[in-house]
Amino acid sequence: MKRGRVTLVGAGPGDPDLLTIKAARAIAGADVILCDALVDDGVLAHARPGARVVAVGKRGGCASTSQAFIHQLMVREARAGRDVVRLKGGDPFVFGRGGEEREALERAGIAVDAIPGVTSGLAAPAAIGIPVTHRALSHGVALVTGHAAPGGEAPDWRALAASGLTLVIYMGMATAGSLRRQLLDAGLERTTPVAVIANATRDAQDAVAATLDDFVERCAARGIASPAIIVVGDVAAYARVAPDARDQVSAR
Repeated sequence: MKRGRVTLVGAGPGDPDLLTIKAARAIAGADVILCDALVDDGVLAHARPGARVVAVGKRGGCASTSQAFIHQLMVREARAGRDVVRLKGGDPFVFGRGGEEREALERAGIAVDAIPGVTSGLAAPAAIGIPVTHRALSHGVALVTGHAAPGGEAPDWRALAASGLTLVIYMGMATAGSLRRQLLDAGLERTTPVAVIANATRDAQDAVAATLDDFVERCAARGIASPAIIVVGDVAAYARVAPDARDQVSAR
């Protein structure tokens, strides 16, 4: 019997045109596609007729497929001789649990490959003109989660604030008020530029340019919520947003 395999594929930040050629080829050759919630339908258009697409997405505040079940499903389909694509938003190995999935597959003796994708932490800032590194302003960038795993440790915000790096924060909108307080307590100035980009690279993309002092209120006034990327640091001043994205601020 044919030996199945699994390919962890990064679908990119949203816009189907940002899918890599290699990723498109893998999708086209798959028998089964296990698809995350944030993957655009345009990406799935590369699937061949007859391929089985299974939604296994995770969204904050919604019922989600358990990670254990996803592992079991990948193993079962591969052992049945099928070519499986685990299709993940962004890049599989940047806050995508791709490392956990690879480990589970290797423990089960399943052949596994990975195809990188454009992560939203880089695509979102670029979509509104922000260079996450800049010779005069930032010598590096830190990709950080704003949502620690249950029982896990939060990022060391004090060390990050002292680093001078651009901070690109994933999954931070649900706790934006707490995040602001922690960054201020860590030593960042209230005037530190902040940009928030929602639905980056999609038709529904929206963004706010603000400061650490007022970005929470500006986002609330604009109706910006998850999925969104928060960029903190001097380079965020490069944000190019619609004029009203700077002006729609509730009275404080």
